[in-house]
Amino acid sequence: MRYLRACDALIPGSVQARVAPSRIGHLDVEQPPIFGLEWLQTERRSGLASRMQAVTTGAFADQHHPALVLNADFRPLSYYPLSLWSWQESVKAVFLDRVNIVSEYDRYVRSPSFEMRLPSVVALKQYVKPALYPAFTRFNVFLRDRFSCQYCGCRQELTFDHLIPRSRGGQTKWDNVLTACAPCNLAKGSMTPEQAGLRPMTLPYKPTVFELHRNGRAFPPNYLHKSWLDYLYWDTELDP
Repeated sequence: MRYLRACDALIPGSVQARVAPSRIGHLDVEQPPIFGLEWLQTERRSGLASRMQAVTTGAFADQHHPALVLNADFRPLSYYPLSLWSWQESVKAVFLDRVNIVSEYDRYVRSPSFEMRLPSVVALKQYVKPALYPAFTRFNVFLRDRFSCQYCGCRQELTFDHLIPRSRGGQTKWDNVLTACAPCNLAKGSMTPEQAGLRPMTLPYKPTVFELHRNGRAFPPNYLHKSWLDYLYWDTELDP
């Protein structure tokens, strides 16, 4: 089971674990039975399950307090898309003793007999080792090329282009596919870049997960809670 489908958008299969479900932006985290309704049904007679169900299904319905999810080394599991869980998922993970709470919001979830502050940053208790190389996906090709056409630098109408056209035996793999805008792709057609008079700014290559994380830092989300900033390092100026 894949830890992050963040990494379906970013690096599918890069890390392996069992976590709660989420979809915030591009983030999509898979759900094992122990984290969802199956777990609650299996353990419905236990005090823990009853208390957790009361908390997560109570009157509190604020969906705008996601938690930043860190690996056990206190680095984000993913930078782009940013690894986030909804408040329900982070509360469940706390109850299941899968994470440590690093920082909290000034908001609470309550049941008739229980109250807790919402986590804003959580860290996995067990380290999840990422893979060295990401999956070969369209999104990862765009991220490797920083979401810009490799022929003209345009960031609109992006597609992917085969450096050596498929009609000439070119394969669909990392070292033959690059990001191209629709006009450049159309102009190149089934020709080689030399024949079309186009020169790629960077030749295509197989990136590492680290390189995709590095590129992802250049595209921070629109919203960053102040408690997340110490763990993200997006273009922050360092003190001399």
